[in-house]
Amino acid sequence: MKTRQDSADYQQKKAQLRQLLTVYGRKPVNEALNNSELNCAKLHLAESNKPSAAIQAMLALAQQRDIDVAYHSRQALSRISKNGKQDQGICLDIHCPAHQSSEEFLKSSQTNQASIRLLALDRITNPQNLGMIIRSAAAGNINGILMAEKGCAKLDALVIKASAGTLFKAPIIKTDKLPHTLDNYQQAGAKIVGLSSHANHTLAEFSEPDFVIYVLGNESEGVDSNIQQRCDSLVSIPMNNQVESLNVAVTASLLAFRGLV
Repeated sequence: MKTRQDSADYQQKKAQLRQLLTVYGRKPVNEALNNSELNCAKLHLAESNKPSAAIQAMLALAQQRDIDVAYHSRQALSRISKNGKQDQGICLDIHCPAHQSSEEFLKSSQTNQASIRLLALDRITNPQNLGMIIRSAAAGNINGILMAEKGCAKLDALVIKASAGTLFKAPIIKTDKLPHTLDNYQQAGAKIVGLSSHANHTLAEFSEPDFVIYVLGNESEGVDSNIQQRCDSLVSIPMNNQVESLNVAVTASLLAFRGLV
């Protein structure tokens, strides 16, 4: 009985951690603390920080907003920020309720949504592209953005800026291994669609099913062959003037607003 309870507590703690996004660096942390729309959970400071007006101002904001403050050794703070070279001795945990695991999303979506449209990101490494994709998905008709914990650009200040702050409320679906998750979603009824200039049918001709996942591939290499083999369909976007392809973020925008404009 205790083991089951411990397991339930552990799973709940993992779910809570998945909804935390840690930003680092004095400017990004200060901007987040000044944004009253963000649910800031905890401010982390290195004990070695020298007193400064900037840190005192952030501490005052934390106190004003009733945000927990924790002090750490420099090494411990680096483990929290995951970027000891650039965190400047300060980072902040922000609660993002729309961030969840692939298992959590699949379980909730099957009972709560009649139709599901997802983007799956296969090694999108440019922070600017990733941020723009997130912004389009958050604004458009997309229920979630499937992305692996490793392989894509880190969700850092560059992505936050490119997303115009929508990263904090965008429906991010985290997974350890994208191919494995796509297999699970296929078994649950999802149709996986890849974008290819060699496809026989265009995006306009494609009849979208109730549960669809559009895969967006790496900026230079495209969709990995291991993932492309899992695609149920391939569609193309017609190009004029001998243009071969679109920027991946532009493609994401076309998918996000398909049927809306």
